[in-house]
Amino acid sequence: MTYPGTTTPPPTTTTTTGPGPVGCAADYSVTSTWQGGFQAAVTVTNRGSAPIAAWTVAWTWPSGQTVTNVWNGTYTQTGTAVTVRNATWNGTVAPGASVTFGLTGNGNAVIPTLTCS
Repeated sequence: MTYPGTTTPPPTTTTTTGPGPVGCAADYSVTSTWQGGFQAAVTVTNRGSAPIAAWTVAWTWPSGQTVTNVWNGTYTQTGTAVTVRNATWNGTVAPGASVTFGLTGNGNAVIPTLTCS
């Protein structure tokens, strides 16, 4: 469903692989934009050979960006720094598997540089 004033940008993503043998990778995609806000999806993938017991994805926004809601994760934002951690039901990620969380935000839709651990 499309709402008046809502646009969907062309697919724009970034992938960041975390350090170490865990193989945590995060892909960020802007899924919708509107005047003054946006929606994005982040897919956390286990590219390692052992299960991930819990995951964290972090990034820093440009000035003025804020998260307004997150689903399938819990978030904190301090200034421009955002951290999203797994929800109780999606923390374990098997090798080769992935989980996705979504978010809405205020400001312009940008693709941040992610860290995944």
